[in-house]
Amino acid sequence: MSLAYAAHDLRRTVRMVPTSFFAVVLPPVLYLMFTALQDFADLPVGHGNAGGYNMISMAVYGAVTATTSIAGSAAVEQARGWGRQIGLTPAPRHGYVLAKVAVALSVAVLPVLAVYAVGALTGAELGGWRWPATGAIVVAGSSVFALYGLAAGLLFRSESAVSAASGLLVVLSFFGNLFVPLTGVMLDIARFTPLYGLAGLARYPLVEGDVVATSGPPVESDPLWALALNTGVWAVVFAVVVLLAVRRTTIRR
Repeated sequence: MSLAYAAHDLRRTVRMVPTSFFAVVLPPVLYLMFTALQDFADLPVGHGNAGGYNMISMAVYGAVTATTSIAGSAAVEQARGWGRQIGLTPAPRHGYVLAKVAVALSVAVLPVLAVYAVGALTGAELGGWRWPATGAIVVAGSSVFALYGLAAGLLFRSESAVSAASGLLVVLSFFGNLFVPLTGVMLDIARFTPLYGLAGLARYPLVEGDVVATSGPPVESDPLWALALNTGVWAVVFAVVVLLAVRRTTIRR
């Protein structure tokens, strides 16, 4: 029953126009407009080119948008009593949770496949094993933002709050060094933001921690442990907020 529910929910989620557009359609469109059609796309970067570098960035943006939206919607469903409805069926409660996790990660795969397909067709280069490796890191790392979405849904219990949290990802993506290469003070600030670590981990097989500038050689380099620490710390922060929100909801009941 959990598999059947996951399959049904996946079909329903994919048919939701806002989720599909912002998570699956928009990232490859942005990649085409701001990278693939630009002259700098063929410039060498790390073990590939600038097209490959920005392709990973857009895949990260799409994947975290997907997991944030789906996890946040699941929290709102629970707050509105859907969990109690599931409890009236033979399906175990943990089956609902596992189904939602499966749907979130499945949908996170879609923007990665879409962006990578467009990148492959327009000259992006990563080199051999780095294509599946970077894609896997993006999908796995996007699970951190499922906690972010859950936190938003549990704290505010409305679809508009989840939409706002998804919208905030645009700002976090800017500071995560996904849209425009940052330097100086802005880069120093960015290193403490939630998406910076995940973006750096996803691009690590390509650039090995180098921070790419708009022109010239890399300006700085981030060690692997620092990127992993950033991602881990924010995962803990989001998880603590989720636990506090769940406790608040339980006390109110």
